[in-house]
Parts: sequence; structure tokens; C-alpha cells
Amino acid sequence: MQDIQEQYDDAMFDFSRGDYRAAIEKFKAILESDPGCFDAQLSLGMAYYRLEDFATAILEGKKAEQLRPQEQLVHTNLSLFYMKLGDKTTAEHHGLQARIASWRGSMSAPPAAGHSDPDLAVNTSRAAPIKLPEKFPEMPWKKKTSLGGATNPVPGHPAE
Repeated sequence: MQDIQEQYDDAMFDFSRGDYRAAIEKFKAILESDPGCFDAQLSLGMAYYRLEDFATAILEGKKAEQLRPQEQLVHTNLSLFYMKLGDKTTAEHHGLQARIASWRGSMSAPPAAGHSDPDLAVNTSRAAPIKLPEKFPEMPWKKKTSLGGATNPVPGHPAE
């Protein structure tokens, strides 16, 4: 028998091919054996959305929200589902919750110094400050004349 990850991969393969009904059956089978499988629950809602069954997509999305109430993708999906159902107020609420979740995620601590992949490690070095000139030239775009008179930068136009 396949483990949960293999079942999920099979369901996502069906989903990626556009066979949403087959994917739904596989996501449901996963959730029967593991009701806390967040990825299967989240994907189940999206599969119903793709079939344009927005009411069922919302029901399944709310179950994903119960599993991870502060997950950005849950609220992004619910916002999309409610918008398609025509409930703009609730869609905006979930859109705001998604934005808050993204801010919350960006405030998390950076990975430990001994990160396994140096290309993904956060760069904590600071660039040297830029030294600004003490005096800026006055209107450098205007030409100066050698005789104290105005220049005529555009032919055919009188000098200022």
C-alpha cells in the first residue's frame, strides 16, 4: 500500500492534468486515513474550485482553516472562493487575513547561522554607508557663459 506522500503525489498528478474528479477522490481517501493532512485538505478545496463548485470549495477551505488558521494560502484560497461565489465582504476579510499572515511570516526569525544550504542563508552583512558630497553644484543642467551673458542652448530660441 502507498504511503500518504505517494497518494498525495498521485492526486496532485491528476490535479495537474486537469482530472479534478480523480484528484478529489484521492484527496478524500487521504483524508479518510489522515484527517489532519493539511496539504490534502487545502488541495481538495482548490480541486472543487476548479470544477466551479464554489460552495463545496468553501466548505473544504474552512476545514483547512481549522487545521491551520493562520496559514496565508488558506485565506488566499478562501478569498478567491468567496469572490467567485459573489460574497465580496467575506472575500475581502479573507484577503486581509492572508495579508496579515504574510506579514506575520516575514517577521519570523532568520534561519540559524549553520544553514544547510549557503545559497539560501540570509545575508546579514551591511554595506558601507555612502558618503554624500558636502556641496552640490547649483543647477548643473544650465550652461554658464564665458562673458557673463546667457547661453542659447536651443537654436532658434531666444536666450533667457
